[in-house]
Amino acid sequence: MRLLLDVMCGGLRSYLRMCGHDTVYALDRDDEREAAASECEAAASKREAAASNNDALLERSEGEDRTLVTRNVQLAGRASASMLLRERDVVHQLGELHEAGVDLTLDETPTYCGSCNGLLERVAPEEPTAEYAPDPRDERVWRCVDCGQQFWRGSHWDSVRETLDVVRAS
Repeated sequence: MRLLLDVMCGGLRSYLRMCGHDTVYALDRDDEREAAASECEAAASKREAAASNNDALLERSEGEDRTLVTRNVQLAGRASASMLLRERDVVHQLGELHEAGVDLTLDETPTYCGSCNGLLERVAPEEPTAEYAPDPRDERVWRCVDCGQQFWRGSHWDSVRETLDVVRAS
């Protein structure tokens, strides 16, 4: 599933990416954060700045064929494809997504970087890894082709799996 999370739903991004969803967060890219800050400074009021940012989210959602995930009722109503969340807590938001039919099963072979949403590639056993990562001869390690972040199934993976198991059982 191709998703775009607004700033109120950013806590979901790692979970959704780990479940194999192509998930873009409104503040993922530095250039977008800078553009949003510039727009806010140039706007005559907070309302105008919010409207401008909302327009940019809608344009991106449409242009990239993504479902917009938001807590903003008006914004959800303007999007051609959206999921309106009511909860603030990430676990409860995951429950809302599960109820809406979003698959919350961890991918056995991760596809998307939890940090930047870039594609992951498997690190070959003979390749060196970052100091913080395990040896790929002992454990499967993946690397983001965009940011270089390395991932493996460690304690964080287990924690996410437990959270998702609870959400799916509710």
